[in-house]
Amino acid sequence: MGRHIDLSALRHLLAERAAAPSSDYDLNPGVTLPPGRVLRPAAVLIPVLGASVILTKRASHLKHHPGQIALPGGKIDDTDDGAAAAALREAREEIGLDPANVALIAELPAHETVTGYTITPILAQVRDEFRAVPEAGEVAEVFRVPLDFLMEPANYRVEGRRWRGTRRNYFVAPYGPYYIWGATARILKSLADRVAG
Repeated sequence: MGRHIDLSALRHLLAERAAAPSSDYDLNPGVTLPPGRVLRPAAVLIPVLGASVILTKRASHLKHHPGQIALPGGKIDDTDDGAAAAALREAREEIGLDPANVALIAELPAHETVTGYTITPILAQVRDEFRAVPEAGEVAEVFRVPLDFLMEPANYRVEGRRWRGTRRNYFVAPYGPYYIWGATARILKSLADRVAG
């Protein structure tokens, strides 16, 4: 905590520090992934507004990832012009963020999930304050977490549970009442490690 993140310098830092793709399997080296597997493309936005990152809490009745903390995003549609366009479209749908109010900073390395997606994170700056409008039925809450908290690798720890008959380890970054874990935590931890150098 206490690290000040300068967004104007962050773009150059990310360009200088290459990073490999990440995966939900990073902490589970015993997992053998099937060759030739087909992953569905998705994208998420890491929207930075001032000194905070905007996150969502998914509705508790959803079939997939109910009640989990997530970055705005979803599947890349055929009509989307790439990952950034998909992330911006989803952010507009999920939290009411106007794409015209967003300045893209960087496309980050892809993240593979246990649910068969390859997620491209898009780091972006939200230029001006806006009123978040949670998507009815999908988003229970829109909230903010300090960027310096998320960019501190020490704020992440490893936890685990049994999943499909084996123990699965994953990163978590609890913040107040919010339990950030899984793909969202891994994507943010990967960025934090890169920022920390």
